[in-house]
Amino acid sequence: MARRKKIYEGKAKILYEGPEPGTFVQYFKDDATAFNAQKKATIDGKGVLNNRLSEFFMKGLTQVGIPNHFIKRINMREQLIRSVEIIPLEVIVRNFAAGSISTRLGLAEGTPLPRPIVEFCYKDDKLGDPLVSEEHIIAFGWAAQQDLDDMVALALRVNDFLSGCFLAVGIKLVDFKIEIGRIWENDFPRLVVADEISPDSCRLWDIESGQKLDKDVFRRDLGDLADAYTEVARRLGVLPSNVTHAAKPTLIN
Repeated sequence: MARRKKIYEGKAKILYEGPEPGTFVQYFKDDATAFNAQKKATIDGKGVLNNRLSEFFMKGLTQVGIPNHFIKRINMREQLIRSVEIIPLEVIVRNFAAGSISTRLGLAEGTPLPRPIVEFCYKDDKLGDPLVSEEHIIAFGWAAQQDLDDMVALALRVNDFLSGCFLAVGIKLVDFKIEIGRIWENDFPRLVVADEISPDSCRLWDIESGQKLDKDVFRRDLGDLADAYTEVARRLGVLPSNVTHAAKPTLIN
């Protein structure tokens, strides 16, 4: 597909004008960032893996009736997506204590939570994506109460789906974040899952060993990030079982 006008560039992806009105081309970069982009690196092959993994999860969501922005994968690094009006919130679902909730509440990492907990962060890199309450969200007009109720329900459905996918291949879904946007159909808004679902946006631990298979490998200097992502892709059947990162992953169409 010919390169088109750049619409937006983030830390891990670039959005280009799509071939049809109401579409974008989403390009996955090899860049890795942590601690609000204070730590940066280029990880060879990361964008290829995340493109394919996000395709796998978005297709799975579609199959179980969870609306999302994905249309099709175009090539190794690009996918065609629907244009959505992004709600400026990160929606975080936590199944076990890790990361900021451990720090905030003094919970030991890995502590099972009494039920999945949904949190919201305001999307603003300059502010460090601060945690916000539903009261903030409604007061500042980022979303209405009905939107919030629908977002929580959508996030919990995604959690059920992802937890099952990972549990089947021996991986614990500790937590994840998604973005949700609006699309307009006959002048009526509809909420859909947007952005990406990949090890960049999930905490994933091997059930038996506790080995981390997500971006914490990069954050905490625990090894090769691409090897961790390749292991996730291989377990899910996205890569052949005999592939290693060093062998340059070949994707299954």
